[in-house]
Amino acid sequence: MSCRTQLPSWQALTTASEQLKTQHLKSLFEQDVTRFEQFSRQIPGLLFDFSKQLIDTDTFTQLVKLAEECDLAQWRDKLFAGEKINITEDRAVLHVALRNRGNTPIYVDGENVMDQVNSELEKMKVFSHKVRSGDWLGYTGKAVKDVVAIGVGGSNLGPQMVTEALSAYADDTLNVHYVSNVDGVQLAQVLDKVCPETTLFVISSKTFTTSETMTNARSAVTWFLNAAQNEAEIAKHFVAVSTNLEKTRAFGISDENVFTMWDWVGGRFSLWSAIGLPIALYLGYDKFEAILEGAYEVDEHFKNASFDQNIPLIMALLSVWNTSFLGYQSQAILPYDQALHMLPAYLQQGEMESNGKHVTFAGQTVPYTTVPLIWGMTGINGQHAFYQCLHQGNVIVPADFIASLKPQRDVAKHHDILLSNFFAQTEALMAGVNEQQVRADLSAKGKSEAEIERLLPHKIHEGNRPTTSMILDEVDAKAVGRLIALYEHKIFCQGIILEVCSFDQWGVELGKGLASAIEAELTQDGVTHPHDSSTAGLIAYYKQNR
Repeated sequence: MSCRTQLPSWQALTTASEQLKTQHLKSLFEQDVTRFEQFSRQIPGLLFDFSKQLIDTDTFTQLVKLAEECDLAQWRDKLFAGEKINITEDRAVLHVALRNRGNTPIYVDGENVMDQVNSELEKMKVFSHKVRSGDWLGYTGKAVKDVVAIGVGGSNLGPQMVTEALSAYADDTLNVHYVSNVDGVQLAQVLDKVCPETTLFVISSKTFTTSETMTNARSAVTWFLNAAQNEAEIAKHFVAVSTNLEKTRAFGISDENVFTMWDWVGGRFSLWSAIGLPIALYLGYDKFEAILEGAYEVDEHFKNASFDQNIPLIMALLSVWNTSFLGYQSQAILPYDQALHMLPAYLQQGEMESNGKHVTFAGQTVPYTTVPLIWGMTGINGQHAFYQCLHQGNVIVPADFIASLKPQRDVAKHHDILLSNFFAQTEALMAGVNEQQVRADLSAKGKSEAEIERLLPHKIHEGNRPTTSMILDEVDAKAVGRLIALYEHKIFCQGIILEVCSFDQWGVELGKGLASAIEAELTQDGVTHPHDSSTAGLIAYYKQNR
């Protein structure tokens, strides 16, 4: 069977990686004063600078050739055409249909799914307006003041990340709260803040069987009925995003208050669907629509830009280069914008759940590292937490630095100070500080030769740490849509280049299945399952001491 490592471009990149490991980014900049112009791209609302990545012109050419040899254009066409590229589940992958503002037909099994998508978006629009206008009334005739969104994984991270990112644009119409953890502490803390008479619950679970989500939902119903005392009132305070009408009916939710999604929408790519209902409720449907429009702009760029100008593809190629060729094991996401503080967690799921795989399309074990470990936090906080390791640790962590030209809230010179750190950190990670510079600095400070020799190894920064810089015009609804879509297409391209299926999550399913079996052991008498001695011992200890 063939393998990506047999491609001419892969072999050329293997050779190039050995050569570039002996190069220093600072030298590459000194050798080519046009490096920024050569290795940066722009689309409306975004500057993308990858000149501080450890590549040269020949390597970039080979990376583009790798995409060509992986038939990426054909795979991209299959994605947008609704072909079933989720090969292990025989499903289309059509989150792009959810934000298809051009409304061009997209077919799955001969049916134009845009009719369903547009119908559901209209339903969201009408519903969100009804709630926000005060026309939706609770069981005592009062309008909704709080929305509690209950979901987990993609049903939670996307909407929460977006509402956090755009909270500066929210009015005082509604408050939104999120519950994802089955740990009862989170639910209890949210319920302590809201009133049954004025709270609307949005339960998001495609099957309406997700253990964590349904546990929280049932507890929320119990809390609600303690006040309402009438199960018929559930219909006024609970709506669902699900495909399982039988389950939602049994729960007490009216069919007209169930918003649907489809098996061609993966959870981690679903915020554009009715999963995004909390976004529309919190910000207004116009803002939700603007998010879709921003993503659609990137979809069009991804479809039409040549490979050497295609930002999501370049992002993917750089990740493959850093991970599979240069051997870097992780990647940091570092937003220099408080609004994007949840972006690292969102992208952690998006990339690691998608491409954390170990076999090719054909089921062969891959001989290269696929996904890097994704982690990060807001940049300024990170500077006082883990940047020491980024600068002088004996691991190299490529990083995406993300900032905006304009702040959401302009406070004195805060944004200039923030951006000065943004620019300084990428420069420092690239250039470092060499022995000569350290000697000169210490000498200027009057240090003796003995002190200089003692301090010298501690103050040298090797630099040569690769970064990408992304500067948005501002963090508004369109920009958030653009940013998320860029990373989504990056993830897709990574999967094709690495030859792994990005759209299943069998590892997640394994853990859920085992947890369900163990749950019965913990909650029912006489139920036991065989376990290894460690797991058996832990379960026994818990049952004996709880």
